[in-house]
Amino acid sequence: MNYSRAYLCGITAFSLFYAGTSSVSSQEVDADGRPVDRVEFQSYQDVESLLEELEYTPAAWQAGIREIPRLYLTDIPPRWREQTSKEVSVQVKKQLFFRMLAPLALRANELILRDRDRAGSLADDLDADRAIADNDREWLAALAIHYRVIENTDDSLPADALTELLTRVERVPLSLALSQAAEESGWGTSRFAAEGNALFGQWTWGSERIAPLEQRSGLGDYGIAAFETPLLSIIAYMRNLNTHPAYADLRARRAEMRAAGKRISGWRLAETLTSYSERGSEYVDTLHTIMRVNQLDAADDAYLSDDASIYLIPVGPAAE
Repeated sequence: MNYSRAYLCGITAFSLFYAGTSSVSSQEVDADGRPVDRVEFQSYQDVESLLEELEYTPAAWQAGIREIPRLYLTDIPPRWREQTSKEVSVQVKKQLFFRMLAPLALRANELILRDRDRAGSLADDLDADRAIADNDREWLAALAIHYRVIENTDDSLPADALTELLTRVERVPLSLALSQAAEESGWGTSRFAAEGNALFGQWTWGSERIAPLEQRSGLGDYGIAAFETPLLSIIAYMRNLNTHPAYADLRARRAEMRAAGKRISGWRLAETLTSYSERGSEYVDTLHTIMRVNQLDAADDAYLSDDASIYLIPVGPAAE
């Protein structure tokens, strides 16, 4: 069983929905059976009008509303880098960036927590010596492979491996995801974001990569991973934090917060990310500055609404 493919099937299904025109069918639903609306836009003013209609505004946020609509940007249009980001004020640029990415990051976390709930229930059954179905056992093994706890389905899943799995299958606070996306993609204006929805500068040696203008010698034919949608970029970023050995401290601190019944804080987890960048502690300082200046701490309390999913689709010559 290829868990990566199974894990992403609900997300790649999302990409199938936005092909074609902007007409809406009452029969159209997303991977969760939720009604789907598709909205095309040609300018940032179109987007702002929709956000006002949805009451997804800075004023609502300042008033303490933390419910966020399921508004899923399907592609970062090149015009954001080439034109829009230069025309709007810094404040408007930041507000649009955060409001476009927040629902995607919350959706990625929703998928993670769904897996966590199922894995936790199965782990409890195994710990109590209760039998679980073969398909559940296969799913749990595939999840452990996906999160790099075991290498293949023949490996056993003892209690310590299950504990480690649940340490990894965990959400990333929204404030941390937003601040890193802002820093790594230049508020979505980087060439990698425009060409491949790449928000976190993740390296790859695979075929789906964007070559840097100047490659570092001795590191091979590497590039920046490209993604079909911004959501897939966020999912890959979260998996990186949840599996790479360099971020074991982040996972340990996050597990301590959960075990103590404390709020999982993006600010505190950022303190562990000295290995994410060659800048080390200066990188952490930058993330903290972005969080502080933009008051992102409250974002860790945000959640998605139960309303229809809205796929936001850039159209027009500048979207190509």
